[in-house]
Amino acid sequence: MLMTPAPETKSAREWIADLSKYRNPSNWRSSFELAVTIIPFFALWVGACWALQYSYIAAFLISALNGAFLLRLFIIQHDCGHSSFLANRTLSDWIGRALGVLTLTPYDVWKRTHAIHHGSHGDLDHRGIGDVMTLTVDEFKALSFWGRVQYRAYRHPLTLFVLGPSYLFLLQNRLPIGLMKSGAKYWVSSMGTNIVAAAALFTIYWFIGLGAVFLVFLPTTLVAASIGVWLFYVQHQFETTLWDKNEDWDLHEAALHGSSHYDLPAVLRWFTGNIGIHHVHHLYSRIPFYRLPEVLRDHQELVDQSRMTIWESFKCASLDLWDEKSRRLVSFRTARGL
Repeated sequence: MLMTPAPETKSAREWIADLSKYRNPSNWRSSFELAVTIIPFFALWVGACWALQYSYIAAFLISALNGAFLLRLFIIQHDCGHSSFLANRTLSDWIGRALGVLTLTPYDVWKRTHAIHHGSHGDLDHRGIGDVMTLTVDEFKALSFWGRVQYRAYRHPLTLFVLGPSYLFLLQNRLPIGLMKSGAKYWVSSMGTNIVAAAALFTIYWFIGLGAVFLVFLPTTLVAASIGVWLFYVQHQFETTLWDKNEDWDLHEAALHGSSHYDLPAVLRWFTGNIGIHHVHHLYSRIPFYRLPEVLRDHQELVDQSRMTIWESFKCASLDLWDEKSRRLVSFRTARGL
């Protein structure tokens, strides 16, 4: 199904003044959201370790379920990175760093690369950091045979949503990739996260055993990673997304039209921290995640903008190349006829 952008009543830039009204976080509400996420997360961790004594399957299933709470902790870390979680930025950053140990994501490295993503998404001349690699149809056709094979392998769902998340969170995040020469701050962030996470894992292994590592830690981490990567993917990789050459690219237009409204059921909205309201988030990233539904409540035009359901989102997995002529993301099969 082709997603059609909603009729526009104002330009992307004109939305900024309206959205600025929602930017102020509530310290009480933020603290509550953190508590109702991290307490069940640790409770399920303990429950899974206890279940190891009786059933490996039960421990695995509890841990997989706990991936949903770890995903929500990542959304809170994400808000910390945008300085939208607490009014006190210093405290917000330290909460983000602490959560980075649980999510295996060095906070300061991620904060910088994510800022680059927000500042350049949709710009064909500035791809490569904080995004899913996307080639144009002409670029793909200009590749060598092996270049095409590699790109096809990269865009395969097994790579993007299973192997890729495992590589990203278990291996790539161990180094400040993309910021290797950008200063000691990013190395400290990566190595500090690595040391604390390794110490925690060693403690778990020492007192509980390898079962806790393979049947509790890994399922929780990898379920959260795969779901998180899928969310990030469908938020930008949909048929009517927006890509432009730098001279035609506009930050606000790319934010509004290059990001989707992933309309999820209420339970999934809670676990994903409303990140599906991604077009609003990209247009005004200082809005706390728990205030994003307020924006849709007050502005019906934004509800219908680039909206997709879960069922409609599955089609996105088959889209691979940006066609500059039709201004659509298309599949390899469609690209062959262009």
